[in-house]
Amino acid sequence: MVSVLPRQRSDRPIKSMTPPNKRSIPPRFRVQGTDGIRREVRRANDPSLKGLSPVQAFLDRGVITEEFMERYAYAHVTSLIRAGRLRRGDSFVVGWDPRDVEGYFTGAVIHGIRKAGVHAVVLGTVPTPLVPMAMLYRQAGGAFMVTASHNPKDQNGIKTFLAYRGMKLLPENDIALTRALMSLGSLRSKPLKGRRINWRQPALDLFRRFSLDPENSWCRDVSFKDIILVVDPARGSLTGIAREVFKKTGFGKVVEVNNRLNGDVNLNSGVADLEGYSVISRDMIQKGSGLFSKHAALLKLFELGRKHKNRLRSGTLRLSGAVFDGDGDRFYRLDYHPGKDCLLVLSGDQTAYLQAAYLMKRDPKKYKGTVYIHTVESDLNTARAVARLGYRPQLSPVGDKWVLRRIALLILETRMKGMRGMPAAALKKKLASLKQSEKQDASALETLEKHLDRLSAGDPELRNLPFAVGSEETGHNITLGWIEGKGGERLPVFCGNGLKSALNTFAASQFLLGDQPVARYYARLERPFPPGCKQTLYVYTIHQKQFANGSRVWHRIRRGILKAARERGYQGRVTPFREDRDMLYLALTSPKGTQAGIFVRNSGTENKISVNLRGAKGDAAALQAMGEQAVRILFTALKNQDSPHYKMELDLLSRIAGKPLMESQVTGPTDRRVMVALEKQKLVQPSANGWRLTPLGSWYITSAPE
Repeated sequence: MVSVLPRQRSDRPIKSMTPPNKRSIPPRFRVQGTDGIRREVRRANDPSLKGLSPVQAFLDRGVITEEFMERYAYAHVTSLIRAGRLRRGDSFVVGWDPRDVEGYFTGAVIHGIRKAGVHAVVLGTVPTPLVPMAMLYRQAGGAFMVTASHNPKDQNGIKTFLAYRGMKLLPENDIALTRALMSLGSLRSKPLKGRRINWRQPALDLFRRFSLDPENSWCRDVSFKDIILVVDPARGSLTGIAREVFKKTGFGKVVEVNNRLNGDVNLNSGVADLEGYSVISRDMIQKGSGLFSKHAALLKLFELGRKHKNRLRSGTLRLSGAVFDGDGDRFYRLDYHPGKDCLLVLSGDQTAYLQAAYLMKRDPKKYKGTVYIHTVESDLNTARAVARLGYRPQLSPVGDKWVLRRIALLILETRMKGMRGMPAAALKKKLASLKQSEKQDASALETLEKHLDRLSAGDPELRNLPFAVGSEETGHNITLGWIEGKGGERLPVFCGNGLKSALNTFAASQFLLGDQPVARYYARLERPFPPGCKQTLYVYTIHQKQFANGSRVWHRIRRGILKAARERGYQGRVTPFREDRDMLYLALTSPKGTQAGIFVRNSGTENKISVNLRGAKGDAAALQAMGEQAVRILFTALKNQDSPHYKMELDLLSRIAGKPLMESQVTGPTDRRVMVALEKQKLVQPSANGWRLTPLGSWYITSAPE
């Protein structure tokens, strides 16, 4: 395995540059987004933050400092101690992705753990799924992954794992953490009571054993010797690690790109750039005008496709890509299509469907009627397709924390089956109450399962768990995995794991399609199931707090979409999600009776909001019109005019309005980041002569608030 340890400053005491800040907050306020905290980072001594406490910098400026990281870690660990779920002297696992080269922020997290009186089990640079694995293996009291996942390198954050089945914080747990964080005094004089325990190599060995175990990889009775695989770890945590595992799994040739570990995670690499694309054509990689002219994985695949054209067309060779994100929990698959000279992009929907088809074909008796969990971001046809395979689809809000919660509920249900008598009735009543509760709390699930443990109820080894696949369209896929514990016991693992998803997807396609003729093989990869309409419209740099259930903008969007739907003959109704009440989800029925949906939600990982269009192909034009009407409201109502990024947007757009802007004229990382956001908002588009305004961009510069 490749060992990647950035230069650390974790033994240097953190000197608080500003006084702690205690401020009144709404009783239900939460600092976490979809998956932990994530923001732009600055050092605490940055002049722009002078006079601000770590909390003020986070809340008012949207910035994470190393002091905030330390306080966050300390607050979470001490809140677990107060709740009796952790004791001083216990251990707590921490790992990170390679973006923090100098180690200021990772070191701060380690300090926060140790100041709380708990031993920090340090893994170093590792993929996110290894963090909960190591936690479960060592029976630690919890875990942190310091990462901003697929976000740019100027951002960082923390993903938090609970000791109970590796779950993530649910809203009640987040509220408790937020209160603890906001009430903290200064940590400056607190000593490092806990020890630092370096556990990197054993952790990497654990991950390698997990990944190569056929029960986890599914790579038994399949051959990959005729596949050239291009691996893109996005300059992140899977660099070197994924390449080695793929080689040991038997791929004919493995080529790794985007593997320079200099902190530039996700730069011109990884899955985030590919979101929303199902096909990449050769003109999209053309130097100067192509959207992906600097994405090394795509360039390498087209290069190899041309080089091996004859063998690819004959079917004696196949050329694929495994693309991850900076922390290694997301995966997209790419396949070079020799007949069309293009790349097929398989996102989370397609890869999860292939995995589900494989499991059902392998063991229909076991998987018939089991649960396939997908989020609202998925293609609506995903549910229909997996139902035809024999699964029970369940719809979830966005975020793998909600997928993990549904898995935990399934575990409790399964263990209670067959129970009789008064204890069983009381426990089943409690479970029903937890399902319907407005308050989502992971510790309540843990307490209930501990009660089952005391009664020796059900099968704790989960042999009959009616769960198959948990899927997010963005590439977080969850299937049951197993590690061997310290005492030789089998421990179930549920977590988003990009490498496992990749191995499972390639095993599935080889098993299901490996002997198919060339044309049929690529046709099935291109359309694992009949796709519907799936489009997402974005607005960046906004006041996210102004879009919430019941807010003026929320109701304005609701009225606007319903009015636009009625004008086109659609019937619509608001469908609430108990887990995510601020999301506006409108279920639509077309004049032909087909089902569609539009949902609007704040991102929990970036400062943006999305309008998501889902339906049948025949609904695409109507949904597009409704979506564009909604997104124009968001552009005029939510943009944060005080943000420097907003001012940079207007400046770049005004320059482009005068004449096309060449890529060489966009200098500096912040300008480039804003330009990427403009493109994702569909305000600009590249051309041979440079960036040009789209029709939406032309409308926006005349309608944008001054």
